[in-house]
Amino acid sequence: MSKPTVRFNVDLTIQEGKLDAFQAVAQTMIAGTQKEPGAVGYDWCLSSDRKRCRIVETYADQNAVLAHLTSPVVQELVPKLLQTATLNRFEVCGDPGPKSTEILAGVGAEIFPIWRGLNR
Repeated sequence: MSKPTVRFNVDLTIQEGKLDAFQAVAQTMIAGTQKEPGAVGYDWCLSSDRKRCRIVETYADQNAVLAHLTSPVVQELVPKLLQTATLNRFEVCGDPGPKSTEILAGVGAEIFPIWRGLNR
């Protein structure tokens, strides 16, 4: 049986006048995450007024989550992103593992363990 995936749902509000800077950091984050093994989904969705962003991230397993959280994408680029946007909500669905749970709790993420579902 394969390990269940872990999903992040991140809700951001882009600061007034910072859309271009936000998009530049986002592009760098996307390029970096594409190189991470176990990162199977990393979708950035902008509202029609381009003031809000939803990031939907999917990781193959706990190891992929920890690799992402300790990568330069998170360690170096998330602080830059947060200079251009405000974090409104950060939800984690699944079991990110003990070390990742500690890191995620430190940034205010709410963790929702899988209760029921289908994981292929």
